[in-house]
Amino acid sequence: MIRLTDVTKSYSADVTIGPITVEIPTGGIIALVGPNGAGKSTVLTMMGRLLAPDGGTVEVGGLDVHTSPSKQVARTVSILRQENHFVTRLTVRQLVSFGRYPYSGGRLTQDDEDKISQAIDFLDLTDLEQRFLDQLSGGQRQRAYVAMVLAQDTDYLLLDEPLNNLDAQHSVQMMQQLRRAADELGRTIVIVLHDINFAAAYSDRIIAMESGRIAEHGTPDQIIRDDVLTRIFKTPVTVLPGPTGPIAAYHRTV
Repeated sequence: MIRLTDVTKSYSADVTIGPITVEIPTGGIIALVGPNGAGKSTVLTMMGRLLAPDGGTVEVGGLDVHTSPSKQVARTVSILRQENHFVTRLTVRQLVSFGRYPYSGGRLTQDDEDKISQAIDFLDLTDLEQRFLDQLSGGQRQRAYVAMVLAQDTDYLLLDEPLNNLDAQHSVQMMQQLRRAADELGRTIVIVLHDINFAAAYSDRIIAMESGRIAEHGTPDQIIRDDVLTRIFKTPVTVLPGPTGPIAAYHRTV
C-alpha cells in the first residue's frame, strides 16, 4: 500500500500542505481531485520521491521512498509529471526505453526490449514506435509518455494530469487503457484528475483535497455527492444518475 504519515510541505507562511495521513490500499485506480492549489500535484510528487516533504514519512510498497536506495525506489514506483522535457527528435521507442533505465543502466537487454515492446503494444503505439515525438499528435505523445512509465514495470504508477490537452475521445481512450493496466496488469495507479466525472467513472477510490489537506477519502459513491462536491469545489454541484453511474453537473447559467 501507499502510506503517508503526518506529511507536510511548506512553501511560505501562507502556503502549506498537510499534515496529511492516509493509507491507500494496493490495486486499482485512485483519483486525486480538488480545486486548483489544493495540493494534489505536490502530494503526488512527494509520493514519487521528486519532492522531499518537510516532515512526516512516505511509504510505497513498504519502502520509505525518501530514505531507501534510489534504484530500489525506481523499481517500485514510477511517476509521470505534468511537464516533460524530452528531446522531440526521440522516437517513441527511444522514449519508452527510458523507462527501463533503473534495470538496464542504458544497456538494454533482450528482457528490456521485450518490456518496451509490451508497453508500446499495450498503449496501441505499435504502428508509431519509429515516429519522432514531434511528428505525433498531443494524444499520441501523451500515450507514449504513459508507455514509458508502464515500461518501468513498477507495481505503483503515479500520473499527474495525464488527460491535459486531450480531447474527449482521447481522454476516454487514455482512461480505458489505464483501467486495463490496473485490472489486467495488477498495477496500483494514483492519478491527478481535474474532471470529477472521469474520477467517478474509472476510479476505485477518490481522495478529495482542499487547501492542502485531505477533505474526503472513499469510494466514488461516497465522494460523488451533491454536498461533498459543493463543499470541496465551492460551487453548486448536482449529482445526476447517468447511463453508467453518477454524473456531476456544475455548469450554471445566470
